[in-house]
Amino acid sequence: MKTPLPTDIYVGSRIRMQRKFLQITQITLAERLGTTFQQIQKYENGQNRVSPGRIHQISAVFQVPISFFFPDQGQGEPVSKSMQRSVELSLFLQTAEVRELNHAFRRIRDPKVRRAVVVLAKSIAGEHKVP
Repeated sequence: MKTPLPTDIYVGSRIRMQRKFLQITQITLAERLGTTFQQIQKYENGQNRVSPGRIHQISAVFQVPISFFFPDQGQGEPVSKSMQRSVELSLFLQTAEVRELNHAFRRIRDPKVRRAVVVLAKSIAGEHKVP
């Protein structure tokens, strides 16, 4: 099996991120695109390259510009570095622990408690001492 290119992983991660943000299942997206949910999985994992026509269809379903699926090249740094950081962040955000933590953190309404959770996490990670 060929290793996916960073661009394919990046595009797939953007599809997954926006699909989840819009709370659309892989099955629903597949139906809207006239394909299978397995194909959506392959796009999202970077296993299959997304054709320009398919990116156009997906952008219409998500109501985002086509440029949404590509790294911003106007930041003055090489695309590969920007893309690599985006891919790493995307893979990190897809972990079960991060999803659970994010879900729980969003339910904390008190800003002081939210700040305390951040301080606690940094302290546990050894980033700084608790005040």
